[in-house]
Amino acid sequence: MLNRIRRRQGGFTLIELLIVVAIIGIIAAILIPNLLDALQKAKQKRTVADIRNTGTAWMSWLTDQVGAASAGAAKTWDGGETEMVDYPTLFNYMHPSDSFFYMQEVPQEDGWKYDFRFGANGNLLASNVLVICSGGRDGSAVDSTCSGTSHNVAPFVATDYDTDIIWADGYFVSWPGQVSSN
Repeated sequence: MLNRIRRRQGGFTLIELLIVVAIIGIIAAILIPNLLDALQKAKQKRTVADIRNTGTAWMSWLTDQVGAASAGAAKTWDGGETEMVDYPTLFNYMHPSDSFFYMQEVPQEDGWKYDFRFGANGNLLASNVLVICSGGRDGSAVDSTCSGTSHNVAPFVATDYDTDIIWADGYFVSWPGQVSSN
């Protein structure tokens, strides 16, 4: 009888192991979708913060160039006169010398590892001068999305991670902020 008790204490039965595995599977099924959504939300928030910081630095540069910022809060933003600016050019704007800079590190990629799109109007006194775009999770921001087209100024559903995030002339034109599509 003592020998039977020792063998029984040596391990778990198959039923016990299956129950533990089933419980772990149920917990994982509940937590994994929330974790994936939280990761996308973090990438979106990082992108918005990077755009805001870069835009603020770029507006400081613009202010120094023309003496007054060209910001506004219109109902639409018209990028018809903006042209795309490559990353090295923007970096040179932000670092005019080794001892003076508007932004220590200029981000080149958004939270999803796609390149930001930068646009500028050659006429710094125009009403629409600067634009920064992210294509969102799908990276679909093409140069024509950032310049050459008009956009209604409005938030989009925050869980729509594929929507473009656009900052122009001191304010967000398209940003995650709407709670639901209702």
